[in-house]
Amino acid sequence: MENDHLPSLADIHSARQLIASSAIRTPLVRLNVREAPAEIYLKLENLQPIGSFKIRGATNAMGHLTPETLSRGVLTASAGNMAQGVAWRARELGIPCTVVAPETAPDTKIKAVERLGGRVIKVPFEEWWRAFETRTFPGVEATFIHAFDDLNVMAGNGTIALEIVEDLPEVDAVVIPWGGGGLTCGIAAAMRATNSKARIYAAEVATAAPLAASLAAGTPHAVDYQPSFVDGIGSKVVFPQMLERAQHLIDGALVAELDEVKSALRLMAERNRIIAEGAGACALACTLAGKAGGCRVVCIVSGGNIDFARLCEIITHTDNSRAG
Repeated sequence: MENDHLPSLADIHSARQLIASSAIRTPLVRLNVREAPAEIYLKLENLQPIGSFKIRGATNAMGHLTPETLSRGVLTASAGNMAQGVAWRARELGIPCTVVAPETAPDTKIKAVERLGGRVIKVPFEEWWRAFETRTFPGVEATFIHAFDDLNVMAGNGTIALEIVEDLPEVDAVVIPWGGGGLTCGIAAAMRATNSKARIYAAEVATAAPLAASLAAGTPHAVDYQPSFVDGIGSKVVFPQMLERAQHLIDGALVAELDEVKSALRLMAERNRIIAEGAGACALACTLAGKAGGCRVVCIVSGGNIDFARLCEIITHTDNSRAG
């Protein structure tokens, strides 16, 4: 893959400076479980001001727009977390923000976007996905901020890797939730650029794992997407350009079952008092199952925006609804 399809190390260092006033440097903590198959560390992006890593990429992408362009407002397509990242920065800049969200988006995230002043338009899944592909939405004249297929977004996400290699230079593996791929590819690009020898794995949930299927097929492969409480990641298919990046950057895709993700959520809450959403627990679920190998493994806890009632059901084992 050509280097101009990936953020450079200089791009990522520049992003670090640009986002410093909006995103925090999140802690890397040891999972308080000694009987685990690896020495596991958690990168707590759930502690960002919006409860998700998305503030990094959104802030960096918008930081590259001119004041005149910004004045016309911004538009994004998101199930919740990127929407919050864009809305947060838009509020800081005093500009309009419109979000196209799928009908399945959780109310917790939609309400958070509205609290930040964002306008939310809920549409069927196919129409939502079309907004990703066309980078537009009928009737909205604003600059589209892509949730993952954008070099500036990936550069912002890549700042997470800079923090990891500073805090744990001897890291052996990094496991990253895969949604659209912007987080995984941003972190992986930075890790490779710093000459880290760490293995890089994407983590998916079994009900929506197009990357694993596509890597196995060698080409984008559609899967039977099933909505679940793991709403921050997963789709029917992988963007071809994101698959190409992944093929050059990562060591494989790991897949967790829904019950494994629930167990990881409970474990983080019980042992480390960490609130994570389903997507934020997916990397840990894969690692606890031994899929990332042993030694020192960093799991990216990508976000913590989960409905509290849903979290309580999972923690207290009272979830009797259909799987997911």
